[in-house]
Amino acid sequence: MESELIAYLRKRLPPHPLLKLGAGDDAAVLDMARQGDVVVTVDMLMDGVDFELARVDPRRVGHKSLAVNLSDLAAMASRPAAAVIALALPRRGGMELAKGLYEGLLPLAERYGVAIAGGDTNSWDGPLVVSITALGSLTPRGPLRRGGARVGDWIVVTGAFGGSILGSHLDFQPRVEEALALHEQFELHAGTDVSDGLSIDLAHIAEESGCGAVLDAAVIPIADAARRLAALRGDGSTPLDHALSDGEDFELILAVPPAEALRMLAKPPPGVPLTAIGRFVEQPGLWLADQDGDLLPFEPRGYQHEMD
Repeated sequence: MESELIAYLRKRLPPHPLLKLGAGDDAAVLDMARQGDVVVTVDMLMDGVDFELARVDPRRVGHKSLAVNLSDLAAMASRPAAAVIALALPRRGGMELAKGLYEGLLPLAERYGVAIAGGDTNSWDGPLVVSITALGSLTPRGPLRRGGARVGDWIVVTGAFGGSILGSHLDFQPRVEEALALHEQFELHAGTDVSDGLSIDLAHIAEESGCGAVLDAAVIPIADAARRLAALRGDGSTPLDHALSDGEDFELILAVPPAEALRMLAKPPPGVPLTAIGRFVEQPGLWLADQDGDLLPFEPRGYQHEMD
């Protein structure tokens, strides 16, 4: 029953300095007076689309459900503050499932100082649906947006790409601390996280900024999982194909002025793997530079929700 879940949450959720009134009332009350402008993001995850509950521990689903929101906050270089959680639970086993989800997401919330302020819970005859709305606060430098890349900016990314379906799409750590550190220490013109695919998310930055982008195929960091997935599938796809299009890597793409990019790459913040993989150009579209330096038009690929 919902009342039982609320009782569990009241005992389980730790106190938080922002939270004046939390789970159990009609709405939460947060003390946001010192936070300035507030960043708001929401993500909905569904069984059979974003995870397969029959094959994974609910705690991993809970972790991912909050992590994707924190990745969106990281993409805008905002500091996580609070989240509200809405669950549509299957009727059978819903209570234990809900507890498993919370046990998976609470360590992540505690790590990044996120107040779990409440939410809503329903049960039905359909699959699990998790919708989380997260709030963040901006640094003095303001938000990092997609639209802001300039011709000549370098494309700098964190981490490596591809093969996330082999497990990292459930267990990744959002680049919150890395985004805040980079935004504080360096001049960044634009940014986003890689949720749908490296090429398609880069194309979003280029389109919003009114320019194009050239990727250097030889230097794109390819995850070991992308190589394993290419070998497993045996369908002719290459590790590079997976790196460019798999999605759910939840790494950062940044548009950085050249001199600043050189400084960033020479002395990155501790623990932040950075690679310059191309540049923004005047000619619209996405381009792939081959080993000879020739530019080939490249159609962005990645995940998109289909609808009529």
